[in-house]
Amino acid sequence: MAQATQQKTVILVTGGHGLVGSAIKHVIESEPANSRFGKRTGEEWIFVGSRDGDLRDQADTKKLFEKYKPTHVIHLAALVGGLFKNMKYKLTFLRDNILINDNVLHASYEAKVTKLISCLSTCVFPDKVELPLEESKIHLGPPHESNFGYAHAKRMVDVSNHAYHEEFGCNFTSGIPTNIFGPHDNFDLEDSHVIPGLIHKCYLAKKNGTPFVVSGTGKPLRQFIYSYDLAKLFIWQLREYNDIDPIILSVGEDQEVSIKEVADAIVKAIGFTGEYKFDTSRADGQFRKPASNAKLLKLIGGYEFVPFQKALDETVQWFLSNYANARTGSVKA
Repeated sequence: MAQATQQKTVILVTGGHGLVGSAIKHVIESEPANSRFGKRTGEEWIFVGSRDGDLRDQADTKKLFEKYKPTHVIHLAALVGGLFKNMKYKLTFLRDNILINDNVLHASYEAKVTKLISCLSTCVFPDKVELPLEESKIHLGPPHESNFGYAHAKRMVDVSNHAYHEEFGCNFTSGIPTNIFGPHDNFDLEDSHVIPGLIHKCYLAKKNGTPFVVSGTGKPLRQFIYSYDLAKLFIWQLREYNDIDPIILSVGEDQEVSIKEVADAIVKAIGFTGEYKFDTSRADGQFRKPASNAKLLKLIGGYEFVPFQKALDETVQWFLSNYANARTGSVKA
């Protein structure tokens, strides 16, 4: 009698060429085979980006799923942007992300995907909520006005996950990272988050012999997670987390870093010796918005995050080595 063949595990990663997708690819390829985070026997990992199909389009999304026949999905694709774009294009961010998420979730349902994990953001939390942020507080009030389009679209993923589970038994869940940084980030000065933006700004200040000016006082505190750490947490979630409720993927509250500490670390990593100052006429934003990783630590057990300075040094070195091809916008040295 012929022996039954074991079904291959096919993991489709949408947004697979971005910051987190590239990190997952790095971890899968560099960790020891069959380790907790490495590629396992019988696994095929497929990383797709916008050039592989428009996830806003239902037919394109369905074709993508028919082509690769995934058994598991890590859904990272989204329309993202900085504060200015979020404020100016609220409807676009709402509508495009709702279309992307609805198409991916429904295609996963139709393809009988075993498990789907979507990437959310801490911006889904209410603007006014008791700190620290915890998974149970997502729907306790409206998100901040500045990005309510994007935030509401992301919140609906959690609503959809529960609806798909209750109606069809689907194993759909989500992870909520705090501020992510690492290789392959978006370093565009006009449309980047704080760490990649400051890295690029400091690089240009050193290159051009101009002052390195950081907006604000430098006092606000943030939790930053290295993209390689986040990649491991998503891989862990795919394999070991079996709840529909979302889970915060973050370093602990005790690892909050001030913006001044971030800028100091960047100055050190780049070797900048010129004038370095803070523009205190610029607003600081929220002083702190800590998120609790208690649920994560209870479940994963004994995970050690890459120290911030080491992670930042590696990010800066990647940026310097890949400047010609990095996402830097229209500003070049």
